[in-house]
Amino acid sequence: MAKRNEKKWYRHGNWWRRLWSNRKYRDVLFRHLFREKKDLLDLYNALNGSTYQNPEELEVITMEDVIFMKMKNDLSFMIGNALNLYEHQSTWNPNMPLRRMLYFAQQFEGLLASRNEDIYSTKCVELPTPVYIVFYNGGGMQTDNRILYLSDSYSTGRGSGCLECTCEVLNINRGYNQALMKKCHRLWEYSEFSSEIEENIKKGLRREEAVHTAIDTCIEKGILRDILIKQKAEVLHMLLTEYDEKKHFRTLFREGKEVGIKEGVEIGLGKGREEKLREQVQIKISKGKTIPVIAEELEEETHIIEKIVSDLTCK
Repeated sequence: MAKRNEKKWYRHGNWWRRLWSNRKYRDVLFRHLFREKKDLLDLYNALNGSTYQNPEELEVITMEDVIFMKMKNDLSFMIGNALNLYEHQSTWNPNMPLRRMLYFAQQFEGLLASRNEDIYSTKCVELPTPVYIVFYNGGGMQTDNRILYLSDSYSTGRGSGCLECTCEVLNINRGYNQALMKKCHRLWEYSEFSSEIEENIKKGLRREEAVHTAIDTCIEKGILRDILIKQKAEVLHMLLTEYDEKKHFRTLFREGKEVGIKEGVEIGLGKGREEKLREQVQIKISKGKTIPVIAEELEEETHIIEKIVSDLTCK
């Protein structure tokens, strides 16, 4: 059986491009589906038992694996006075609370700056309540939900220390969280479609065959029919291919080094380059830029920037 993530190269002008099966196809599809304001608002209402009706009041911001929601004309500019952050994961990551704690800190810093708030005044600064939910449809989770804690990363264990950040992980594989699926039809459709693809792969079909078969099956069953008929070519491209020229050249550069990157930063960057990179990251953080934006601007991997930010935060 052919490898699932077989890489192919083809020449385009003076550039070599890479075509490969997208390992994060489910993450990309999830963000694509819930970029529609109506569907995202339905998901929010299903999770919170709320009854917001006007999708035009919703502002959707997507970055990497995250969907961030704002409501126009709201004093706190967050839905229900909360800073809602939704993320999709198809692979397990125990560091999700740490990553989002850093993100929330940057968001709060930007919010205070925009309000010109003085955190040293006698007045209590009002903040939106952070809410972080991960929709997970990878393997290994046998329950409807799970709570991850930042304090699990501490050497002294859960519940220790003065700083905590939690992440609620919701299992959206077929058969889980059925009450939520009934309330949000688009989420159920997404779960069924991605499950169809995985079942086809388990039967021995290659990725492309599995996706085509799942599309035909779901159209016949009326699952994501509106998307799969009108945007079939776009969905196929999204699920089967991904091109990242910058990442390719960064990979070639790293492969040419005698020593690779170890633990994100320490080995491979070189002491001089490491210090320069830290300085650049610190400057961009002070300007309120997020980790994904910094990684893109500096043409570095996100995990390296996360490691640097974590080190700077701990100092």
